[in-house]
Amino acid sequence: MKILFILSRFPYPLDKGDKLRAYYQLKNLSKHHQVTLFSLNDGKLTNEAIAHVKQYCAHVEVQHLSKFQVGINLFKALFNKLPLQVAYFYSHRAQQKLNQLITAQKPDHIICQLIRTTEYVKHIDNIPKTLDFMDVFSKGTERRVSGAPFYLRTILKMEHARLSAYENHIFSHFNNLVIISEQDRSHIQHPEKLKISIISNGVDTDYFKPLAHKKEYDILFNGNMQYPPNIEGAEYLVNKILPLVRKKHPDVKVLISGTNPNKRVQALASGQVTVSGWVNDIRENFARSKILVAPMFLSIGLQNKLLEAMAMQIPCITSTLANNALGAEKDKSILVADTPEQYAKHISALLTDEKKAGEIAMNAYSFVLANYQWQQETAKLEKLISTK
Repeated sequence: MKILFILSRFPYPLDKGDKLRAYYQLKNLSKHHQVTLFSLNDGKLTNEAIAHVKQYCAHVEVQHLSKFQVGINLFKALFNKLPLQVAYFYSHRAQQKLNQLITAQKPDHIICQLIRTTEYVKHIDNIPKTLDFMDVFSKGTERRVSGAPFYLRTILKMEHARLSAYENHIFSHFNNLVIISEQDRSHIQHPEKLKISIISNGVDTDYFKPLAHKKEYDILFNGNMQYPPNIEGAEYLVNKILPLVRKKHPDVKVLISGTNPNKRVQALASGQVTVSGWVNDIRENFARSKILVAPMFLSIGLQNKLLEAMAMQIPCITSTLANNALGAEKDKSILVADTPEQYAKHISALLTDEKKAGEIAMNAYSFVLANYQWQQETAKLEKLISTK
């Protein structure tokens, strides 16, 4: 089968969740199908990154979006009904290039990742199409309203309403719809949302595996440190949880690891808190840490940081919302907390009881091996697109 993938971001390097998902889907689908990639790009992109992805694709086309063009798109969107998330990534030049690519390649199936890319192909009726919602933008935007500065709340409320309407509107334009978790599917407002298939993420257990390393840090928080929920999670860990942990463990050390740390994250650095920024091999930071703590407050998406830590046999503590998407057995494969006191209690228990920490880590490792393999999740997608 000839498959055309349309992405809003180039899928390499693997520094964001949508890129990670796209990369492994491309990699696994290319084993049995001819894959063409059409990717938008609004940042720096190296020839090395393109060459790396080309090994899995028969053809790769990249359309760069200039800041000027994006600005014009967002200005126009203020006066029409398109969500800003969609308008940001739409380009007439990209549309022309994609139309030419479709004419030349004649794909048997089109896969769009995220509603950001759907305007490009929603008008196409003669080629079967699949939309990967991945997670629910409208819900994420709704959550941001209360904590946003007053001058952004009106825009965020408008964007929430537009995203909700657009997620419903786009539903009927695709043959198949997929999403990352049942929790995310529940946030879609369409009356036929149960038709959306659940296709989760996986973890590369050949890469993320237990590594022997001296434990230099007690607590790790990892992720894209420009992503607002990660910024909030890191601040919550340092400002709310850590003071309680220090009452029993005054010398506790924390590592905040991940690409592009925001100024708010950088400000958390101290004698006991290290902000590492980007590292070439993230596995080292996992291996250097005793516990991964992920106090996430959003009910969308799946936390890859948890999958990766579990695969490396690092015990994890996270929120109820994050574990609802993950589905790990509470108190067996993962510890769950929703208040600073609960987090501090779990952290103290794992730091003082190595046996308990080891049991949680091993159960988590078994859970990931059984439930989160990229090959088996991509096989679900392959089966879905092969039938329609």
